Amino acid sequence: MKQRGDYEGAFSMRLGMGLEAWPKREGHYRVWIQAVSLGEMLVIESLLRKLASDDSIEIFLTTTTSTGYRLAKERYSDICDRIVYFPLDFWPFSRRVWKHVQPDLAICAETELWPEHIQQALNSNTPMILVNGRLSDNSFRYARRLAFLFRSHFVGISRVLAISEHDAQRFEVIGVNRSKMVVTGNLKLDVSIGERLGTSERAEMKARLGLGDGFVLLGSSTWPGEETMLLEAFKRLRKKLPKSRLMLVPRHAERRGEVRSLLESASEGLNWHFRSEGDPFGDVDILVGDTSGELRVLTQLADLAFVGKSLAPHKEGQTPIECGLLGVPMVFGPGMNNFRSIRDGLLESGSAESLTDAEALKMRLVALALDDEAREKQKRNQAIWVKNSRGALERTFEEIDKVLRQKGR
Repeated sequence: MKQRGDYEGAFSMRLGMGLEAWPKREGHYRVWIQAVSLGEMLVIESLLRKLASDDSIEIFLTTTTSTGYRLAKERYSDICDRIVYFPLDFWPFSRRVWKHVQPDLAICAETELWPEHIQQALNSNTPMILVNGRLSDNSFRYARRLAFLFRSHFVGISRVLAISEHDAQRFEVIGVNRSKMVVTGNLKLDVSIGERLGTSERAEMKARLGLGDGFVLLGSSTWPGEETMLLEAFKRLRKKLPKSRLMLVPRHAERRGEVRSLLESASEGLNWHFRSEGDPFGDVDILVGDTSGELRVLTQLADLAFVGKSLAPHKEGQTPIECGLLGVPMVFGPGMNNFRSIRDGLLESGSAESLTDAEALKMRLVALALDDEAREKQKRNQAIWVKNSRGALERTFEEIDKVLRQKGR
């Protein structure tokens, strides 16, 4: 909170204080949904809207990060009854909020295994469901070491709706009873992209951002070291496509100083502009997207993308889903461990390419930029992959409805 400096008004909420009175209404069901950050907030949008379409359901939405809170306020204020920061996961703070809210059902997204939160659900006999459940390699190693502690808390989880069989097996290893698990698929594949840019809108936005009318290479959610690889690939590409442009969108906007230092030392005459400084005056060679919540729009301006956090030493990967849903050809490195099932589906369907190292990535990015037919083939494959991957929302909602019916719905 101190580092980011944009948590205005959050401190008292994190302590479970200052919550306004909220009497329960007869015949209504109160659902507490926790999504830790902006990414999880976007994932649960379709689920939130489906729940909100039922007049008998009241939604109490919490989040942990400032970016997640801002997005929730901007996008979900009309469908949620309350939106606050998630309390610190210690007894006095968690208990205070549970006593105030008295939910009929608690829903957590993805990796939200907060022991005290789970314990409060168990204490109050409230069912808890983990939706879009997954365990990254790091989370799995941590949870497996502490499985003897977690096991007692997992008694408080009614359902784990896992994104894949691989994740379901991991939850079983750390102590979740297999009878409580259902593989429902990934809600990210049912996420609403919203309004897509038309041809004229895309051209207008490219011009406004100084990207001209040429080829655009995107670095999507990049991590340290990956911007260097992309810059070197871009220099090679400019020799063959002089009108091409590069967009760098670091995963963390706070790294803008680090990216600026790289461009100052290695751009070799290329000019650049940071999105946080407003629209540029004239054309730019490199646009740095150092703002929050714009990646989905910027992705639509790209002709080819590299998906970040996938090049060594990084192993986890960032989401390739937006590129797939938006039909943007993509490549990534070998490290996509947080998105195994999605990665495998993309590769098997010919909707993406995976390269082993930085040099191979640079060569392939340039080759794909020059090969219109290869990119068009990826786009056609992506459309088929998207069609075959939908349905997680309906399966997830069906399981939630079962639990609510058991509560007397």
